[in-house]
Amino acid sequence: MTTDRTAAPGLSFFAEVSVDVGPPVDVGTTPEGHRRIVPITGGTFHGSHVTGRVLPGGADYQILRSRELTELDARYALETDTGQRIYVQNTALRHGTEEDIERLNRGEHVAPDRIYFRCWPRLTTSAPELAWLNNRLAIGTGERHPDQVVVRIFLID
Repeated sequence: MTTDRTAAPGLSFFAEVSVDVGPPVDVGTTPEGHRRIVPITGGTFHGSHVTGRVLPGGADYQILRSRELTELDARYALETDTGQRIYVQNTALRHGTEEDIERLNRGEHVAPDRIYFRCWPRLTTSAPELAWLNNRLAIGTGERHPDQVVVRIFLID
């Protein structure tokens, strides 16, 4: 049997994470771009292998690269219903029209299909039962709502 070496790898659904967020801290324009810090205040997640909550205390460190493009770097922890913890570092790009991005930044609703929001979360843990996550890559899609971000994470097979 031969394998098609040009075939794309498959994806397996891992979890949907609903991240509650607080009002952004506007740092202002820096040499790298306009910086904002969005506090993560909690949330929940559910998936094929685990369910639980998003622990408060994380944040999304944003750089508004242009009026249409935002780079995101969210760092937070998940806690499963059985007490296992997973560290998430989620890097993302969010792109839309200037008007839609301005509305998002003001905390207004924008239909998710109007925004390109893709991410590559890194999941790590010390929990032996979930140690396999330390050896996997993931990608995801995101939606920004006024007080919440919803991320759907897929593991790359």
